[in-house]
Amino acid sequence: MTSSPYLVARAPYAEDPTRSRGRRFKEDESRTRTPFARDRDRIIHTSAFRRLKEKTQVFVAHEGDNFRTRLTHSLEVAQVARSLATALGLDSDLAETIALGHDIGHPPFGHAGEDELQDKMKPYGGFDHNVQTFRVVTELEHRYPDFLGLNLTWETLEGIIKHNGPVTEKLGKPSWKAISKYDNEYNLGLGTWASAEAQVAALADDIAYNNHDVDDGVEAGLFGLDELLDVPLIGPILFAVKSERPDLDARLTRLEAVRRMIGAMVDDVMGETLQRAAATGVQSADEVRALDHALVAFSPDMAEDLARLRQFLHARMYRHWRVNRTRSQARRILAEMFTLFLAEPDVLPSVWFEKSQNRDEAGRARVVCDYIAGMTDRFAIEEHRKLFQLDVWN
Repeated sequence: MTSSPYLVARAPYAEDPTRSRGRRFKEDESRTRTPFARDRDRIIHTSAFRRLKEKTQVFVAHEGDNFRTRLTHSLEVAQVARSLATALGLDSDLAETIALGHDIGHPPFGHAGEDELQDKMKPYGGFDHNVQTFRVVTELEHRYPDFLGLNLTWETLEGIIKHNGPVTEKLGKPSWKAISKYDNEYNLGLGTWASAEAQVAALADDIAYNNHDVDDGVEAGLFGLDELLDVPLIGPILFAVKSERPDLDARLTRLEAVRRMIGAMVDDVMGETLQRAAATGVQSADEVRALDHALVAFSPDMAEDLARLRQFLHARMYRHWRVNRTRSQARRILAEMFTLFLAEPDVLPSVWFEKSQNRDEAGRARVVCDYIAGMTDRFAIEEHRKLFQLDVWN
């Protein structure tokens, strides 16, 4: 009997759910799920996760049903993260959990919304979507009677806040004050790398958005397939698909090229990670944290190709005049609502008005920011209409 290629030995540096550092507030263990799988389910059941269905990735949610939203992006990241973690012998539940939760603090209208909230919150402590995600899972979601937040495991919290690497240099920023305060009470080791599973989630994010932005950009007509032929990584793959399958129409050609590009990026991460693991000799999750560099990474050649692909996408997609128009509209919508809510908190919904009371101006601004950050694109557009357009009834 031949061994299955899908059965991969557990890596010695994988996180072990039976040895989790636990939760800040003690709870009985689940009889049916590992701690990391339980974290995943808690994230999926949040209101913040559900609202991702109508939050912008690049295109505002109402611009078309075929484009990615923040929710479908998160699902694609989770799929890549789980598959990559499994292939590397890591804990796939933890990688998937961090991937699913990594964007739940994102405001409406994608990076345009984040830019506007950063601008409006400069006098009041700043705004950072990664910090907002952490606040959602530790404070803003209130689903359990004994604690605020989701009471996630230490490993999941660590992965959410530092999946891209150590964050100590950010702790001096006003927008990171909430993280500093939390860390003082519950040490997350912010000066080290996170687990290999968290690093997988970070790379899965890169893999997912680079590929689906190529797909959505062509679908939206912002650039054509032939314009990608000279772009590193996607260009040679696209040329190969056209050469091997001249019978395919433009749609299937695009989808096949994107599928192959995902495979090439996943293979590259696996090869580079296994090479680094062998070179460093890491034998535990804590040894992964103690490294002075990432364990999970793209090869230098792949990183260079991706940088050039991002340059193309930035010029041809993210700053396309159609996208710029939407960004401009989105920023005006959020700016006008923020200014109004801060000046007249009594027009906030009752629960948010109550939260804004007995606070200084910075505290009221944070409540307003939390309210706006939780909105979907569609809700923000409708809320703005109600606030600034007087409906006249006959």
